[in-house]
Amino acid sequence: MLDKLKNIEKRYEEIGLRLSQPEAYADMTACARLQKERSQLEPLVETFRAYETCLRDLEGAKALLSDPECRELAQEELEENKRKKEQLEHDLKILLLSKDPNDERNVIVEIRAGVGGEESALFAGNLYRMYSMYAAARGWKTEIANLSETELGGIREISFVIEGEGAYSRLKFESGVHRVQRVPETEAGGRIHTSTATVAVLPEVDPVEFHLDLKDVQIDTFRSSGAGGQKVNKTSSAIRVTHLPTGMVVECQDERSQYKNKDRALSILASRLYDIERQKQADSIASERRSQVGTGMRNERIRTYNFPQGRVTDHRIGLTLYKIDQILNGDLDELIDAIVTADQAQRLQNTEMSV
Repeated sequence: MLDKLKNIEKRYEEIGLRLSQPEAYADMTACARLQKERSQLEPLVETFRAYETCLRDLEGAKALLSDPECRELAQEELEENKRKKEQLEHDLKILLLSKDPNDERNVIVEIRAGVGGEESALFAGNLYRMYSMYAAARGWKTEIANLSETELGGIREISFVIEGEGAYSRLKFESGVHRVQRVPETEAGGRIHTSTATVAVLPEVDPVEFHLDLKDVQIDTFRSSGAGGQKVNKTSSAIRVTHLPTGMVVECQDERSQYKNKDRALSILASRLYDIERQKQADSIASERRSQVGTGMRNERIRTYNFPQGRVTDHRIGLTLYKIDQILNGDLDELIDAIVTADQAQRLQNTEMSV
């Protein structure tokens, strides 16, 4: 591990030296790539340097144990640095875990009402609000690509893009079935109903990057549906993209511009196809499947939102938080941090077992 860390530190220093030269900025694309690589290596290098400092401090404390006047103080310092060394070793192992290449990407989130009729559509609306508020709190941008609403204001389905650094790394474990238990507004008898909504989180990819062959795509235009009055779109700016080999259909009608809708629809289609390929690869590697907290499959029930008890339970890690209002208002970090930590611990355990 130490040899690997020293090589990473060397690479970090090489990049810093190259970026200090004026000629590095002649090619801004290459320069941006180097800056991104350096920023990704920085947490690991800083932790490694702290670890090396800790090792030196440990040796210094051991040397002072032979001095009667300093023995007590040296013993305290020795114990403190032992604890610090263990923590830093753990941190380094986590930082050395293989990174998901999609972690820094924007995400496409698709929410669909499931079991429960109108109540499931209202819950789908709650989930969209939750994610959009979480995105806003982190300074990310949210754009709706396609929206189908019910007469009571619920959401049959919605596709939206969240743009922001590390968006996929934070939201990738949200894919799956979300369940709600509450008394619906439409229920006169006050009985608790159980409804579901399905969430899919896809890393956004460019159609060119995924090599989407436009010969396999049929593009149709139609008039966007509106809310009435001035909001009705008078032109055929909405786009329907059909992937002929799979029959997959993507509609995009939120933008007024036909060209923007076309670009967004193609991006969503490419992202869906890319996600299918990733799932196939994951299915072929059983150990990788087991090393993840959640499979990300859409039929996996991952979380329950119980209103009478005010709790939210994540079934993958057995975590229950009694703060349903805060969570539905976008306060997701405690949940997400716990899931990310559990995933890291599982992958670290699998790594150690394979050594």
